[in-house]
Amino acid sequence: MATFLYRLGRSAFRRRHLVALIWVALLALAGVGAASAPVATSSSFSIPGTEAQKAFDLLEERFPSAGADGATARVVFKAPDGQKMTDPAHKATVGKAVGELRSGSDQVANVTDPYTVQAVSRDGGTAYVQVSYKVNGMELTDATREALKETGAEARESGLTVEIGGDALQTVPETGSGEIIGVIVAGIVLVITFGSLVAAGLPLLTAIIGVGIGVSTITALASALDLGSTTSTLAMMIGLAVGIDYALFIVSRYRAELAEGREREEAAGRAVGTAGSAVVFAGLTVVIALVGLAVVNIPMLTKMGFAAAGTVLIAVLIALTLIPALLGYAGKRVVGRKARKAAEAAEAAGGGAAEAKPNMGTRWARFVLRRPVAVLLVGVIGLGAVAVPAASLEMGLPDDGAQPTSTTQRRAYDLLSDGFGPGSNGPLMVVVDGDKAAADRTVTDIKGLDGVAAVTPPAPNKAGDTSIITVVPKDRPSSVETENLVHSIRDTTGDDVLVTGATAMNIDFSQKMNDALLPYLALVVGLAFLLLMVVFRSVLVPLKAALGFLLSVVAALGAVVAVFQWGWLGSLFGVEQTGPIMSMMPIFMVGVVFGLAMDYEVFLVTRMREAYVHGERPGEAIVTGFRHGARVVTAAAVIMIAVFAGFIGSSEQMVKMIGFGLAVAVFFDAFVVRMAIVPAVLALLGRKAWWLPRWLDRALPNVDVEGEGLRKELAADAPEGGERELVRA
Repeated sequence: MATFLYRLGRSAFRRRHLVALIWVALLALAGVGAASAPVATSSSFSIPGTEAQKAFDLLEERFPSAGADGATARVVFKAPDGQKMTDPAHKATVGKAVGELRSGSDQVANVTDPYTVQAVSRDGGTAYVQVSYKVNGMELTDATREALKETGAEARESGLTVEIGGDALQTVPETGSGEIIGVIVAGIVLVITFGSLVAAGLPLLTAIIGVGIGVSTITALASALDLGSTTSTLAMMIGLAVGIDYALFIVSRYRAELAEGREREEAAGRAVGTAGSAVVFAGLTVVIALVGLAVVNIPMLTKMGFAAAGTVLIAVLIALTLIPALLGYAGKRVVGRKARKAAEAAEAAGGGAAEAKPNMGTRWARFVLRRPVAVLLVGVIGLGAVAVPAASLEMGLPDDGAQPTSTTQRRAYDLLSDGFGPGSNGPLMVVVDGDKAAADRTVTDIKGLDGVAAVTPPAPNKAGDTSIITVVPKDRPSSVETENLVHSIRDTTGDDVLVTGATAMNIDFSQKMNDALLPYLALVVGLAFLLLMVVFRSVLVPLKAALGFLLSVVAALGAVVAVFQWGWLGSLFGVEQTGPIMSMMPIFMVGVVFGLAMDYEVFLVTRMREAYVHGERPGEAIVTGFRHGARVVTAAAVIMIAVFAGFIGSSEQMVKMIGFGLAVAVFFDAFVVRMAIVPAVLALLGRKAWWLPRWLDRALPNVDVEGEGLRKELAADAPEGGERELVRA
């Protein structure tokens, strides 16, 4: 592989005009496709095999007028202090608002009158109008949303408080300027790392091109493939991070090859042949982790994984082709002025490279080699302490109660909680597949359960063979008590009674994610273990990599629980309402963080393996790996943390939690596991770290990631004394 990539790098360097033109054309093509594609109006959410989904399917068949999967909204009215919503003037105002809602859009399926469906609080201070739509939230037109938002304008003028909640107001989450800040931080880190604006600009430019192609392609295909709004957010988040990192490693290796006296085209070929091999395998681990999300069997998550994996593949291809092409344009400017002067001074002094003083990576590696046990214990115990809160993990999906208090959805949620109890924000829909007698029995059974605040009479369909019962829990939708109530209803009633609704769907989703975690972990870690065994020709190094990852991801989950569930430092990260951790968070972090964590493992340990294969002792190889790789890995980690942390500023709780979790996980994995625990373990193992049974060595393909085969081939082809050429001016 190293030989093939070496030739690819040299070819891209020589044919830089053609390569650059191809990538610009792809970006333009994707942009035109995104601009001309129909707007993605659907973002269907289904969980095959769950009771909640079976109930939705039954309602579609027997009760199409119910609009089970349609958007909903609640317009909440609150009277001024000392007044009641039952006052004649207020009743007339609400009645007019109900009429406006019914005539405001042809997408409206049903609007309830609070005075006929008992939607007025006991103290008379609060009332709400329930609005049901024929289509889901993403299919609502702007005109329909505007009509909903304008509802109650006259009521507000009369002194009533009017707030609107529900998924009808759902829009694409705003991430604000956070990701822009992340890119700016990345640029600063790159300038500090390279000491050259040109070298710093290359990874940023190519990452933006890659993300532009990936996100534009997702936008172009969103309508045809039914892709949700979070799909492009995830692709942007991961695409930026890996795109910058992969380009960073290629550029860094190219500069190292120039420093050794290579001619520029030769340096580009060797950089792609060596660091490029690591990029390919690091990218493969990320792709395996993302595509493996299909194991969960939730279509939305599968599509997100495949879309993000496609963006990663684009980042790999750009690093292997566009980076060497742009290096051809950059000339000597890719090397900082300070480094150029040092090289010229060394050449004037005698043509040899001056002995460089040990850098921070070298000093740190030697420190770890002197105290491997102490470093290992501090790292493991420290991460173990941070992981403790993960034992209290409660999973669910955030509701309007997790929205900022500045939003009308959150204010409507609070008004309903105060007037009708917290459970009114997440009523359960119970579907009875039977006649009126069966429905009446179900109502009686449910009324006898703990945690029930109210049960409505059955609402049958025209055929009389299916009924809908609404159950209002005592506790908020995301609480453990509400989850227990759902299980109690299912255990108490028969197979002909199904519990659904947004709250039950969230509970089933969480359970499905929990059940899929171990199989997914086994698949991803197993495949990556085999891949890393091929890369490192070792059994213990991949095993150590996998165990270190598990430690860092559990510690990151502990930090997420402490902030978003317990509320520690919540105000610092904009967490206004604590609650259960998003149910997809554990499996999502396993998928994304595992792939990204293996990036650092591959880049750092590959350099150690390369030194060991070329004859250095195990301890020397560790120092060599850190001397060449620690600075770059540190920069890559800081960049990735900055990109992910940028999403903490999102107004959407789910995006905020993902950004925080990934940023913390990368910090733990890069700086504690890869930079401390890994060298400590390798120091303790010595030569045993690179042990591989002979029969397995013969069975595994030799992909030559460390470039040993490439070095021999170049040495054989080069004329005597010509293997090391001076940099052309």
